[in-house]
Amino acid sequence: MSLDPATPTRERCVTSYPARRTYSPGAVFPPEVPSVRNAIDIHCHAHNGQQDALALAKLASINGMSGILYKTIGSITGPDNPTVPLQAVRAELARYCDENDLQPIDCWAGWGVTRDNRPPTLDRLKTNIVDGIAGVWLPVANHANTYFKVGGKPIWWDKTADPKAHTEPMPWDEALKLGFYMLDEHGKLKPEFKEVLHVVADKNVALFFGHATHDEIFEIADMVVKLGIKRAVIDHPFSPFIDLSIAQMKQLADAGIFMNFTYDEISPLLGVDPAIIYRAIREVGSEHCTLSSDAGEPLFPNSVECMRLIRGYMEAFGMTGPELETLCVKNPAFIAGSASLM
Repeated sequence: MSLDPATPTRERCVTSYPARRTYSPGAVFPPEVPSVRNAIDIHCHAHNGQQDALALAKLASINGMSGILYKTIGSITGPDNPTVPLQAVRAELARYCDENDLQPIDCWAGWGVTRDNRPPTLDRLKTNIVDGIAGVWLPVANHANTYFKVGGKPIWWDKTADPKAHTEPMPWDEALKLGFYMLDEHGKLKPEFKEVLHVVADKNVALFFGHATHDEIFEIADMVVKLGIKRAVIDHPFSPFIDLSIAQMKQLADAGIFMNFTYDEISPLLGVDPAIIYRAIREVGSEHCTLSSDAGEPLFPNSVECMRLIRGYMEAFGMTGPELETLCVKNPAFIAGSASLM
């Protein structure tokens, strides 16, 4: 387990006040969102009940962003084809931007291999890749690790349950019965997840580790190296699900895996000290890191504003212009497959 990244308030004041008093990027004129030009958000939620994908794409285009990778878009309980709502967003965005003399952002869709509580199958994965998804997420909300750390919604495994109910964190044995876990009894990747990695390597799409445990992370990392996967990403490494130490982040970065730090981590809901994220990027190296929003839930600002915030925090603590270009543009473009900005 890593050290608690939620610095006590009294100590945080000492580091935050010099940063906030010296950071001065210029006046802000709402609803303009400054300091996000060319940025790409590689972890954005826009499924049912969250922020609207088209409205967000318009806002991102107005403010000069370059792209958004929607981890979720449309209905996550409906048809298994996220590129269908994505194409609708792209078409309407192109019309809107043409009418308003704007450059539309690039939009991509991701796909979770266990998004509807079904085990991953190669047919479903390959179909979605052919349809144009840019990223593949290993188990996330329905991972046993999620249930163990924060619980889950019973409606996910019991269709008669109260849709608003949420459990407490579960004992590990119970979490394993209800959630996905990617290793077998010998500590090796189960065949269905090993096949996912082979397809990802063959088709050259981005791989996101999901809410994997440390044992899973390092087993997947070994496969990433063996298969030559170059676009592998660990989301929110300071979150309670991932909880990596900086030493572990450096070890994984040395294997070619990107650390994707998110607004979710620094939000009031998780409370990670942004100064600690800054120090982690300093030690791991900006060439191995990205910044994204992981936003969409109504308790968060929209993803464009979240990109401004996390980028602004990192700049306030000392990230340089070229480093921010690497974190917000170059590395995310490489991961999303945007050749024009790499």
